[in-house]
Amino acid sequence: MNRRNLVLSALASGLAPAATIASQRQEKGEWSRFFKEADAEGSIVVLDARSPSHTEYVCNAVRAERRYSPASTFKIPHSLFALDAGLLRDEFQLVPWDGVKRSVEAWNADQNLRSAMRNSTVWVYERFAKELGDARETTYMRKLAYGNAVATGEKPFWVEGDLAISSFEQIAFLQKLYRNQLPFKVEHQRLVKDVMVSEAGFDWILRAKTGWTGKIGWWVGWVEWASGPVFFALNIDTPNRLGDLAKRQSITRHILRAIKALPEPS
Repeated sequence: MNRRNLVLSALASGLAPAATIASQRQEKGEWSRFFKEADAEGSIVVLDARSPSHTEYVCNAVRAERRYSPASTFKIPHSLFALDAGLLRDEFQLVPWDGVKRSVEAWNADQNLRSAMRNSTVWVYERFAKELGDARETTYMRKLAYGNAVATGEKPFWVEGDLAISSFEQIAFLQKLYRNQLPFKVEHQRLVKDVMVSEAGFDWILRAKTGWTGKIGWWVGWVEWASGPVFFALNIDTPNRLGDLAKRQSITRHILRAIKALPEPS
């Protein structure tokens, strides 16, 4: 097996030593310039696990400790719930469209897990939530220690309701998913990681998910390298609504490139 195949095999496995190494936290005040240049208010946590001594960087730690609605980043654990409950067999099973025309054209068709994640198809996950019920959703979230683990308030509870999670908690959840250490079947964890793939290069893979409540925008995930993963969780205010959404990825990409965790664009 050549070097490239070895690297990709290691990345695809998503495995790491079971023991979690305590990370060293560093405040990165200089990263605030990326937010200022984008005219955005927000915070980011980056955990660089490419070396034995993990380093956790944070810009605006006070905000990073604060819990916000996860919005569509909740589709990551929600997909695990649907698979575990048998609502989905795999990434190919069709979820039939109900025929209701919605504002996002890509939503107006039958979906599967891959398209629902890629298009962030809200109605698919609303259907999962209805079939699971609030009590079961809450049980699943408590098993994961996912934020405040509540399914109360307006629906969908992960956008309009009371569910809330901090950036640090997002990082903790993502680490467990990367290592297949969540209380779900390993094959389900690997499947969810597969549908999270956003980009890939010769020796790296980016797995991530956006989220937006209308007021708060998220981008969370990690970049896999042969030397280890680099996790990130960014959230920003979005007073300009759709006009602010591109800033989620733009700011994060600048920061990841600053620590050589993401290649420069071609």
